[in-house]
Amino acid sequence: MQFLSYLISGISLGSVYALIALGYTMVYGIAKMLNFAHGDVIMIGSYLIFFTFGSFGWNPVLAILLSMAVCTVLGVVIEAVAYRPLREAPSLAVLITAIGVSYLLQQVAQLMWTSNAKSFPSVVAGLAPIQLFGGQLTISVETVVTILACLVIMAALTLFVNHTTPGHAMLAVSEDRGAAQLMGVNVNATISLTFAIGSALAAVAGALLCSTYPTLSPTTGAMPGIKAFVAAVFGGIGSIPGAFVGGILLGIIENLSKAYISTQLSDAIVFLVLIVVLVVKPTGLLGKKVNVKV
Repeated sequence: MQFLSYLISGISLGSVYALIALGYTMVYGIAKMLNFAHGDVIMIGSYLIFFTFGSFGWNPVLAILLSMAVCTVLGVVIEAVAYRPLREAPSLAVLITAIGVSYLLQQVAQLMWTSNAKSFPSVVAGLAPIQLFGGQLTISVETVVTILACLVIMAALTLFVNHTTPGHAMLAVSEDRGAAQLMGVNVNATISLTFAIGSALAAVAGALLCSTYPTLSPTTGAMPGIKAFVAAVFGGIGSIPGAFVGGILLGIIENLSKAYISTQLSDAIVFLVLIVVLVVKPTGLLGKKVNVKV
């Protein structure tokens, strides 16, 4: 029964990683960029929820919606100011810029809200945990909500990409940006929409992450962001189902590592998984091999 508890907690943690990984995998799949500031967008969204819900007593749904709106605007601004001018630049320049944006957001958060950790209130507080097997297995409401939210968002995003005009535009830009532009697709708007969706999902992920692990600081999004990138690579970066599978598996691996191996070594095991995947299957579990003509 204890193993089942660890497994469910791992799926819950993996669901958060999957939501964050969606931002990485969509941006990379469409714009061929790695937005390492994505984890800090989570942090900004979490602070907004902390103050509107925790300090001002807003309804948690309204607080999350406001956070999603602000993070959406933030994601679009970051893309327009930091990444769009570098769209044709070497990948190293984009990577350095992404790291710079990440540290900028962290420093701004420290100046605005200090570096002291805050206790984050759960957005589903007050609901009783679920008891199974005669009380032998207790599942928190945060765990159930996180898993359900991940499944619903993943299904909605898949339907959006495959069955809407903006989604088809995203697929076209990811396949061949130049050809898509010749066919009348607005590449700038499509890439901005991708950043907007990824950033909105980051706000949701921040609310779920901080509700389960209730500590908030300017560096809150850094490590989950890096682990979500590992999840995206693990599942196959550029693949939406890959982000889901990679996130879930990584959350399970991390949680079981903490329970049965070592709490101190769990992070090392997570990154060891990345190394093994890159060596054995560089495209990830569900990634596609792309042949480049030269």
